[in-house]
Amino acid sequence: MHHLARSRRARLRTSSALRQRNRAATTPKPRRYDNPLFYEHYFASSYASDITDGDITAGEDPMVRQAAIDAMGNMNGTVLAIEPSSGRILAMVNQKLALQSAAQPCSTIKLSVALAALSEGIITKETQVRLGGRYHMNLTLALAHSNNEYFEALGRQLGFEKVAHYAHLYGLGELAGYHIEGESPGVYPDEEIAPYLGGVGKMCSFGEGISMTPLQLGALVAAIANGGTMYYLQHPTTPAEVANFQPIVKRHLKIAGIIPEISDGMAGAVEYGTAKRLLENFNEEEVLGKTGTCSHAGTRLGWFASYANTEYGRIVVVVFLEGGRPTFGPKAAEIAGHMYRNLYDHDFFATKPAAPSVISVKNTTN
Repeated sequence: MHHLARSRRARLRTSSALRQRNRAATTPKPRRYDNPLFYEHYFASSYASDITDGDITAGEDPMVRQAAIDAMGNMNGTVLAIEPSSGRILAMVNQKLALQSAAQPCSTIKLSVALAALSEGIITKETQVRLGGRYHMNLTLALAHSNNEYFEALGRQLGFEKVAHYAHLYGLGELAGYHIEGESPGVYPDEEIAPYLGGVGKMCSFGEGISMTPLQLGALVAAIANGGTMYYLQHPTTPAEVANFQPIVKRHLKIAGIIPEISDGMAGAVEYGTAKRLLENFNEEEVLGKTGTCSHAGTRLGWFASYANTEYGRIVVVVFLEGGRPTFGPKAAEIAGHMYRNLYDHDFFATKPAAPSVISVKNTTN
């Protein structure tokens, strides 16, 4: 697996320049005033003095937690680290924000939409989707560069009912955790947002009208990382709970066959796309991820959800930031890079003991 990951990185590096050159030749250059963030004024601060105040940490992995704290620095946000083979939360920094502040998912919603479109068979990763005139793009580049027009087109083709069906299947609008006190279920609308707000297209490109927690995003990315098992996330609060920890399956997603279809795009986001700032801090192991940036009521949001794809196991890292102009998806990816570097320097990516037995819990909502 390790040599295959490195082969993919090499393949992406050698082809990324050609991809970007071709894309530049066919993509209209955006004007500054086309960017809705350009003239917007932000009133929230991107910085905070003590984001760990009130966190319950006795059941967390102390090394993972410290790596997250050091990576976050004084940025206002939260970091969530998950063991994808079990659903155990290894660290949750700024727990109040992680649990209670469901927010617009921004472009991270594109993961759910991509999986929905692949599941419905309307695209493969190589399908060229027309975005106007002679301008086309495939899924790999659309994920890597977070192209909004591509995912708006997919959303319109799927229609709201199918988009919503898959979003609920992937855990949006419901609790991701198992008896985690204070967790918000977020919101997924019962109907398509109004046309003047962009309809299903904006729901699929920016997550307009949707609110999501870092736990919900982390649970979905963990299922992608492990091949399709969605676990209830569990946050042990004592050493005894850690010692007696048992994974609990929420549901099995039928995505194993299409995970390779999105993997190149998620890897491309880090190699040459919106998350490439991660590589400023860490490039020893392959990381696959997706950024998101948007704003609401004077507060800018920055998301990055990812997993490290190593031969010794995987870890999911979700970074969510709130604030002003310094806050955006690429900054969240940079923080994740710091965290992966900290973990690597402390030998986190090494042989792990066998995973504990799994408990299945019947899901009554699906």
